[in-house]
Amino acid sequence: MRGYSRFLVIVVMIAGALLAMARVVPDGEAAPTLAVGSSAYSMSFGGQDRHYRVYRPATIAARAPLVVVLHGGAGSARQAERDYGWNRQAQAGRFIVAYPDAVRRSWNAGTCCGPAASARLDDVGFVEAVVRQVARRAPIDPRRVYVTGMSNGAMLALRIACEASTFAAVAPVAGTLVTACPAPRRLSLLQIHGTADPRVPYGGGPGQGRRIDGDARVDGPAVPVINARFRAANTCAPPRRTVAGVVTTLGAQCPGGREVRLVSIDGGRHVWPTSSYDATAMIWQFFAANPR
Repeated sequence: MRGYSRFLVIVVMIAGALLAMARVVPDGEAAPTLAVGSSAYSMSFGGQDRHYRVYRPATIAARAPLVVVLHGGAGSARQAERDYGWNRQAQAGRFIVAYPDAVRRSWNAGTCCGPAASARLDDVGFVEAVVRQVARRAPIDPRRVYVTGMSNGAMLALRIACEASTFAAVAPVAGTLVTACPAPRRLSLLQIHGTADPRVPYGGGPGQGRRIDGDARVDGPAVPVINARFRAANTCAPPRRTVAGVVTTLGAQCPGGREVRLVSIDGGRHVWPTSSYDATAMIWQFFAANPR
């Protein structure tokens, strides 16, 4: 019996720790310190329970940068944390990473994609709320808050670049603009896209293959057109082109120390690049060089 009682105590302690880690923290309440390593949290937003994961290295800067990573359609926060190498990059750069979870694995980026767009969820507001909650748990530098994403997550990142003032720089990977954006924010932008992407075509127009999340096909402008729009919004200097193997970079310097850059991978498809171009390392390098 004594051994059984000890087992029950351990189970209760573990359950309590998990509940504390995942509980909702209302505005105005003191938030617990962000746990070292990977942890899961939740909040009430827009009348729904929303979830996200956070990775905090053992050592962070006194005022740490925060990178928000948005998974693709049909992905998840846990999948993005596992697949894109951001935890390892955070250890080297001493910054914090947040991985929000979409509702039914889709983000409302505008006309795409899936149930989130159909329900007109405020995913831009949710991502900003995640930033606020993380900042209550850890010493975040508000001048160094960034967002990146893959596919449907990249589309939401671009929508954030149009509508939100929280972020210093945005880096969409394999995404396009699927919302009205008459006046893009003045911020640094890095686009990464394969020229042979069949699902989010580099040259714009409808994507091929299955519909994303079953009920929305990607249909946006050409990737270079989006880049030119952000260069104009930032009143950038004429871009300079460099070529290294299959990677072509179009970079423009802009007032206020901002930069708008397009990385085109010749023959690249609908993937997070890791071989010909280390997207995670290059995105972090771009972010680190472009605070607000």
